Amino acid sequence: MAKKIASHVAAKKSDSRLTCFHGLWPAAEQRDFEQHMRIIPDFISEEEEKQLHEEVEPYMSRLRYEFDHWDDAIHGFRETERKKWYPTNRDVLERVRQVAFDGVIMPYVHVLDLAADGVIKPHVDSTRYCGNTISGISLLSDSVMRLVRTDAEKYQQGSTNTVSKEANVNAEADDASYRHQPKTKLENNFYADLLLPRRSLYIMSHTARYNFTHEILANELSLFLGKPIKKTRRISIICRNEP
Repeated sequence: MAKKIASHVAAKKSDSRLTCFHGLWPAAEQRDFEQHMRIIPDFISEEEEKQLHEEVEPYMSRLRYEFDHWDDAIHGFRETERKKWYPTNRDVLERVRQVAFDGVIMPYVHVLDLAADGVIKPHVDSTRYCGNTISGISLLSDSVMRLVRTDAEKYQQGSTNTVSKEANVNAEADDASYRHQPKTKLENNFYADLLLPRRSLYIMSHTARYNFTHEILANELSLFLGKPIKKTRRISIICRNEP
């Protein structure tokens, strides 16, 4: 029992060495980002990874990888949502809830299977479908996630655009999408690359969740501190809270 408790405590520690900042960050923004975007390496053990994979694999393997997602945010993926889990995996998800969320999480957990050549394009998840925190366990592979600064106001929870009637209509249309894809550029902007090691947990909340696009880099762009990070097939187990 003592060993289990010690492991649990260690698994709550975020590792700032897994974040690389680019561009000229305002000091206050960087402090907020470091507080609201955390990566916890070795959040699960090899055995826990195996158990999670074994539970989702029979269903995922029957699906085909898709390269024409309806909102064009993901290419080379298959996905599902799962409500019922084996007891050992429920325990892992409960640890995610305790570490990443202030309260309850949404009952359906998102399982996203990204092929080795798959990519997740820059996007901000809609506030209509999830709340202020998104947290995911990375299975099977390391990867690099990039977050780029975008509109600080438009993607806030419950935000409305009242500049004009036309703008309001456009904002409502945007919010109907599951994932927003605002146009961002790296030139004259500040952004961060994050190494997501296999079996780690990322926690994206508040300013990191609303003020930045996030993406998983394709292999040809997947570098961290100048070192290539080869992404193979990657499954993420993603929890969210209610809007």
